[in-house]
Amino acid sequence: MEYAVVAGGAGFIGSHLCKRLLSKNIFTICVDNLLTGREENLDVLNRDNNFVFINQDISKNLDTIFSQFEKIDYIFHLASPASPNEKSDKSYMSYPIETMLVNSVGTYNLLNVARSRNSRFLYASTSEVYGDPEVSPQPESYFGNVNSAGPRAVYDEGKRFGEAMTMAYYRKFGLDVRIPRIFNTYGENMREDDGRVVSDFIVHSLKNEPITIFGEGSQTRSFCYISDLVDGLMEFMMRKDLSGEIINLGNPEEYTIIELAEKIKKLTNSNSEIVFESLPQDDPKKRKPDISKAKEFLDYEPKVSVDDGLRKTIEYFKSTI
Repeated sequence: MEYAVVAGGAGFIGSHLCKRLLSKNIFTICVDNLLTGREENLDVLNRDNNFVFINQDISKNLDTIFSQFEKIDYIFHLASPASPNEKSDKSYMSYPIETMLVNSVGTYNLLNVARSRNSRFLYASTSEVYGDPEVSPQPESYFGNVNSAGPRAVYDEGKRFGEAMTMAYYRKFGLDVRIPRIFNTYGENMREDDGRVVSDFIVHSLKNEPITIFGEGSQTRSFCYISDLVDGLMEFMMRKDLSGEIINLGNPEEYTIIELAEKIKKLTNSNSEIVFESLPQDDPKKRKPDISKAKEFLDYEPKVSVDDGLRKTIEYFKSTI
């Protein structure tokens, strides 16, 4: 049997990835300190004898927790707060130091585990490494436009450091590493209080509460449904001869934030008022992945339309709020 570690496995994306790994008969070790992840995301997974949950901060020493596993074939590093919404207490704005540490020390610790077990290592990076891009769509070759001292830097630069550390282990030790840059993703198991745009708009729409848009709503984002993202992560990890590659994963369909708000209002039959607040510092004006490389290397193409994905996500939130 193959063994996989999913750091951040109790989170939104991580919990779906754990479920997919178990469906492939891969023994799955979920490591999460529950800073933003949730134990209820693991309820179904805990019923599987091939699943183990370890409550642990990966920026701390990991020698003890992995000593029982002589064999680890795959390590997925998804651990990090990811929401930029400063109004949410689950955002990286609320945990700036922890966000920097999990992407620096945490990455270093997991890379050492991977090196000791000869594991294949996937570091989940982000479209945020492109900052407020001057190029659209964003290809992997674009170096980005990031303010290293701005409020978003704890995440942006944390991820850029994590990429650099991962590539250092690839170059110095020949470790098999892969770096997906994940664009906006949504779906079931999102927190209603995480402050991400899709969950925020859906929750407020279902409650007929005001929907807050920052700026004029003309900034764009591209939204990928969770199953499509997990497809990409699995293909990237499992395919041979992709060590050292960096590949964008996401849906290249581009929407303005005001278009998204109106779409969600319509799908929820909501009477919510749309209100506007000032745009946060360094908020990206455009976000659209160039997925040419994913198509070439992974035969990757999102299958779920935004409307269908939003309907599924809306039904999920109806059952939770």
